[in-house]
Amino acid sequence: MSETRRITAALRPNPVLTVSGQTLNVFHLDFNSNSPLGPNQLTVHTDLPMERGRKREERVALAQADRTQAELGVRETMRQVIFAVQSAYVDVQQGKLNLALALDNQRRLDNLVAINQSRLNSGDLPQVELDRSKVAALQAMASVQQGQLQLDQAKTQLQFLLGRNAGANDFDVESSLRRDTVIETPAEIRNLAMQRRPDVRLATERQARTTADLRLQVANGKVDYVIGTEYVQQAAYGVTGPTMGFSLSVPLALFNKNQGEIARAERERSQADARIGALRASVGAEVEKAYRQYSVSKQMLESIEGNMLERARSVRDTTEYAYQRGEASLIEFLDAQRAFSEATQTYNDARAAFARSMYLLDAVSGASVNVS
Repeated sequence: MSETRRITAALRPNPVLTVSGQTLNVFHLDFNSNSPLGPNQLTVHTDLPMERGRKREERVALAQADRTQAELGVRETMRQVIFAVQSAYVDVQQGKLNLALALDNQRRLDNLVAINQSRLNSGDLPQVELDRSKVAALQAMASVQQGQLQLDQAKTQLQFLLGRNAGANDFDVESSLRRDTVIETPAEIRNLAMQRRPDVRLATERQARTTADLRLQVANGKVDYVIGTEYVQQAAYGVTGPTMGFSLSVPLALFNKNQGEIARAERERSQADARIGALRASVGAEVEKAYRQYSVSKQMLESIEGNMLERARSVRDTTEYAYQRGEASLIEFLDAQRAFSEATQTYNDARAAFARSMYLLDAVSGASVNVS
């Protein structure tokens, strides 16, 4: 639509053709028929508007600025949609990890129930111990169902953002979460954001547009000329003769000099200057927050990998082995299993948070829509 407005802005004013007849004999169709009131006269007049003040060029410049703004607006929408898709993508990956954890817990507890059933049959285990293990297995089954529901919902949201039909059975995503490293400093990311982000460039273009609009309004305050040419054909009592003439029409700019529109354009330019300063400050704050989120999630992920996860797994495996040998109670094993599940869940959340922080940095720096 902005391109069509640019085409319209480049068009020149149309000339005006006026054809008139005077003192014609209405009782005769012949032009040479004399009229008792005077000679028959046929006039052909053309007017050609002549725009001054480079109005056409300024209209084109303003329309081109509108077109650039429209393109950058589309890019800004793309930046937001891309980040929404990436976030939904991480949600699906996180859902798959959580579901895999729930399935592993269910498998272990189902095996435990089978072992306890055998021990009960041999008289080596009381009934209450078997019932406790069955309750734990049922809880694990409920966790699996909840994890499957969350995964299905995440897939539905991702398919919606991708414009696909929700509920496709063959829809899946890559399981590995993003794990690269940022090499730029916050100051470097901020500079890249100022250069690449569509909303920053859009604010700059709005500033340029207000300047183009002001130039156009100043040009509109200049009066236009109208140059006219005229051909007259007269006929009276058998005598016919043509004449030519010209005219120049110039409005007198005594009252309307487009003062109001010029003042409006000046105020809009001042507003654009203020908005771009505010946006630059806002983008800088977004970069700082995103980089802080990346740093914290990176530290948390490394801490869990280096300390918590392996220890929780070792305690779970040791307690499970001891319980199968009768050296640990069921409560101790369930506590160890629960601690491992919580640690693994925390690890999955940390991996997802780190991946989201990477995609957020891409979004706030404009890397996701950067086109060389």
